[in-house]
Formats: sequence, structure tokens, C-alpha cells
Amino acid sequence: MVWGLRRFRRALLFGRFQPFHRGHVGIARWALGEAGFDEIVFLVGMASENYTPRNPFTAGERIEMIRLSLRDEGIPLDKAITATIHTLETSVGSVHYVLSYVPRVEVILTRNPVISRIFMDAGIKVVQPPLFNREEWRGEVIRGKIAQGDSSWREAVTPSTAEFIEEIGGVERIRWAHSRD
Repeated sequence: MVWGLRRFRRALLFGRFQPFHRGHVGIARWALGEAGFDEIVFLVGMASENYTPRNPFTAGERIEMIRLSLRDEGIPLDKAITATIHTLETSVGSVHYVLSYVPRVEVILTRNPVISRIFMDAGIKVVQPPLFNREEWRGEVIRGKIAQGDSSWREAVTPSTAEFIEEIGGVERIRWAHSRD
């Protein structure tokens, strides 16, 4: 993309961010550093689902976690754009719909093979970001630890995000959602 006289690079990171964790922060740091992007668009998916075991947090809460995490890690907020999109079917037709919810992007950053395929089939460049401590820094693992009362979940998110999750009753919400599952 070219705006004015300068080449501008923007990447899309599409995810549920349930919760936004240190692995996501690692991708942001990598994208803005080594990969050379100027901005990242964080698209919060499944925005219409919350208070469930898989999606316990609202879209607004996830946006707040993104901003808190980036601030904790010294990543300038002017490098991040956040947007939300409701729960969609996964299809090639969805790609153009997704892209209508965000500013122009050069690539999508994803390791999800289905998402990769549909974006590639729609002509969008896909870049696979590196993994960052995937065994521990993964939403499913973090939510599981919270549900089981394992306080080590706090190490997988930034301090402000951990505090925020506790402040909004997120720990109790996850335990409640898992007890009903």
C-alpha cells in the first residue's frame, strides 16, 4: 500500500483472543519488528459469542485486553487498530466480508490452515507467524487453568490483563461456564 510518498505496511491478525495472551504479544512484537509491518489490525472474531467455556469474554473486554497487553509490553498503541466481527461461517465468501470490517491490509497473519486456505483462495497473502511458547500460551490452556483454580494462568498474560480479568469477574465467569458445560 502506498499513502502519500511512503510505503505503508499493515497486517491483519484475526483471532478470538480468549484471552489475549503473551503469544499474541509475541506475534505483535515480531510483526512490528522483524517482519517490518507498520501497523497490526487485531480483528476480534466471534464477537457475538460470550459467557461460554470457549468464548468467555465479550468483544469489548477482549479489545481492552489487547490494549492493556500492548501497553504493558511497551508496544505503542498507535501501531494497533482493533475491530470486531460477529461469528461467521468459514468460507471463501467470508473473506471479502471480513476485509470490509477493517482498514486495508497487505497480509493476514495466521497459522490456522483453514483460514490460510480461504484467504489464499481469495487472493490475500498469508504469512505464518512464529510460535511463542504454544504449550502454555494458548487460550484453551489458560482457560483450563483458570477453571481448575491453577493461578499459574497469570504468567501467560501480562500483569494488567491478569488484573483486568480478575476485576471483571472473569475467573468466576470461566469457572461458572465450565461448571455448566
